[in-house]
Amino acid sequence: MCQLLGMNCNVPTDICFSFEGFSARGGKTDDHRDGWGIAFFEKKGCRIFIDAKPSVASPVAELVRSYPIHSTHVIAHIRKATQGEVVLENCHPFRRELWGRYWVFAHNGNLPNFHPENRGFFQSVGNTDSEQAFCLMLETLRSHFPQGKPPLEELYPVLYKITETLASIGVFNYLLSDGEHLFAHCSTKLCYIVRQAPFAAAHLIDQDMTVDFRELTSQSDRVAVIATTPLTDNEVWTPIQPGELLVFRDGLPLKSG
Repeated sequence: MCQLLGMNCNVPTDICFSFEGFSARGGKTDDHRDGWGIAFFEKKGCRIFIDAKPSVASPVAELVRSYPIHSTHVIAHIRKATQGEVVLENCHPFRRELWGRYWVFAHNGNLPNFHPENRGFFQSVGNTDSEQAFCLMLETLRSHFPQGKPPLEELYPVLYKITETLASIGVFNYLLSDGEHLFAHCSTKLCYIVRQAPFAAAHLIDQDMTVDFRELTSQSDRVAVIATTPLTDNEVWTPIQPGELLVFRDGLPLKSG
C-alpha cells in the first residue's frame, strides 16, 4: 500500500527534513514507485506538486527537498498502486474547493468494489477508489452544511460517520485538510510525533541525516508530524489507534473519536 506524510504546526515551517526521509521510500528504501505528491497550504492558498515518476527519481521531488516552502499544513503521499493506472491524474493528494476553501486528501489503503452511484457535485478525474472516496466525503459534508463551513464541533461527527462507513469497506488510512484543521484517520497504521520545547536532535531512518531542532526553532514553536510509519529512529512516535480520527491544529491533536 501507499505511504502518508502530514505536518501541522503553529507557525509556518518547512518539511524538508521529514520529506528527505519520506521520499526515499518511493523507490530507494521501499517499493512505492507509482507516483507521489505533496500539498502546502499558505493561508487560503495551496501549492500542489504531483508526479507519476517515483519520488527518488523525480526532478519535482528534488525541488521540494531543496526548496524550503514554509507552511502550517502539509499533506504528502507516495503511491503503490492498488486501483487505477500509474498516471498523473491518479497521483495523490487530490484537491477540491468546498465553502470557498481548498480541501486536500491523501489515502493509504484499498476500498474493493467501491463504486458510488450518486456522485453529486464532486466528480472524479482519475479512476482510483481514493479520489472517489474523497468526492463522496466532500459531497456528504456539502449536503449536510449547504450554507457554509460549520464549527468543528458540528463538522466532526458528520466526517466521522462517513469515515466509518468508508472504513467498513476496506483499509482507509487518510489525511485531510482545509488549511485550518488537519484530520488523520487510522484504519491499520498511522502515527505522529509532536516536536516542541525542549527540542532535540532527530535522525532519519531512511537516510543518514540528523537535524538539531534546537538550532532551528524558538521556544514557542510546535510541530506535529504524521506518518504511516516513524521517520526517525531516536524519537518516540505515538501510534494512532485503528478507528481513531484525530484533528490537529497549531501542532497538537485536539480530539478523537
